[in-house]
Amino acid sequence: MLQKVKEFIRQNNLIKNNDKVIIALSGGADSIALLDILYRLKYNCLAAHCNFHLRGEESNRDAEFVKQFCANYNVPLSIIDFNTEEYARTNSISIEMAAREIRYNWFEQIRKQYKADFIAVAHHQDDSVETILLNLIRGTGIRGLTGIPVRNNFVIRPLLGVARKDIIEYINGRKLSYVEDCTNKEDIYVRNKIRLNILPLLETINPSAK
Repeated sequence: MLQKVKEFIRQNNLIKNNDKVIIALSGGADSIALLDILYRLKYNCLAAHCNFHLRGEESNRDAEFVKQFCANYNVPLSIIDFNTEEYARTNSISIEMAAREIRYNWFEQIRKQYKADFIAVAHHQDDSVETILLNLIRGTGIRGLTGIPVRNNFVIRPLLGVARKDIIEYINGRKLSYVEDCTNKEDIYVRNKIRLNILPLLETINPSAK
């Protein structure tokens, strides 16, 4: 896994040895694996965590978890609190879109603040598959069928070459702790409906559908 991500970074020219990278750290398995991998590859890592205050005490639990995790790695951490529901109401957008907007706006602010080269997010192959289906359902053209880009300006995705199952195997093999987002198992969001319902159905027709 470590070598696979290292090679993916090299092939896509994502990070150079002296680059400073801020890792978007939710505390979930994907972002924990991303931090651990980039740390072991000896990149200059910082971390950033958003508390969207959408899941009550669970949101605060996540923030405390990433604080301890980063302290154990001696990785500098920035945390911000958002009133996501108020932002969504004010701007007449969905909670999903609100969280995305405020998250990426803040990432760019702290990237400039710390003079970092990139923001690394933990999207993987399965996320790209979900994005293609999501775009298809919404009526995309050809462009939307390309999935998630490896790089978008200063945002990079070093795990886009690996599947979620590989990440879980890596996490378990390294005995890394992480937190679970309870909403990931609820099909209240469109992406969750795809992940929990549509993809498993497609795989009953074709096990290699992804």
